[in-house]
Amino acid sequence: MKMRQFKYVSVLLLLISVTACSSDEKAPYVERPVNALYNRAVNALEAGAYLDAAQFFEEVERQHPYSVWATKAQLMAAYSNYEANKYDDAIIGLDRFIQLHPGNRDTPYAYYLKAQTYYEQITDVSRDQLGTERALKALREVIRRFPQSKYARDARLKIDLTRDHLAGKEMSIGRFYLRKKEYIAAINRFKRVVENYQTTTHVPEALHRVAEAYSAIGMTEEAKKAASVLGHNYPGSEWYIDSYALMTGKDVRAPKEKKGFLTRAWNSVF
Repeated sequence: MKMRQFKYVSVLLLLISVTACSSDEKAPYVERPVNALYNRAVNALEAGAYLDAAQFFEEVERQHPYSVWATKAQLMAAYSNYEANKYDDAIIGLDRFIQLHPGNRDTPYAYYLKAQTYYEQITDVSRDQLGTERALKALREVIRRFPQSKYARDARLKIDLTRDHLAGKEMSIGRFYLRKKEYIAAINRFKRVVENYQTTTHVPEALHRVAEAYSAIGMTEEAKKAASVLGHNYPGSEWYIDSYALMTGKDVRAPKEKKGFLTRAWNSVF
């Protein structure tokens, strides 16, 4: 009797064990049609579920690595990560796409999206500008590789804005040195703006600050030179008026109809 009870319990325990093991096993892998997978990813993207979309596009490539949909899915997964602000993942995906498909029709867009991803990470001028420099490099790469493309046109505009941002960083540092009365360090920063970022909006102020710093350390001739360049290139600038006042002690505001007045006044003094 005891033996029969023992056998019954043993069989029962074995059944429980098998059932438990079965419940712990993962569902078997089921390959789905590529169009169904891709459409699911597109639907998630359109719904704004960007992280889900990225995963679904990656699943397209995983299940159908040799289909034409896999190539499209690689790029779309990177785009989905970009939309989700997962910039590092987006850049990794874009670099992979570019490396695997250098001659693909969508490769110019991949380069552009990579540059855009860096561009959107640009921080304010009070922070490190490594991301800005990376954006500038990536934007230049777009122009170099695809100069006649629509992406190059937008990249040129963004380059101007990026350079203006980098110049703004230099100006911020220069102003800091100026407030600390570290005039030589300030002059070097402002000169860098004048020499390296000539087409930016910061050049007039930079020239004025150079004149201001030179004047503060008694280098009057150098101050006059900087102010003269400012007056020659930006005669209607408020910064020129400030430089003129700094050099002469006179705060003169030129009438709008006489744009050359300050230039003539400056030349008569210097």
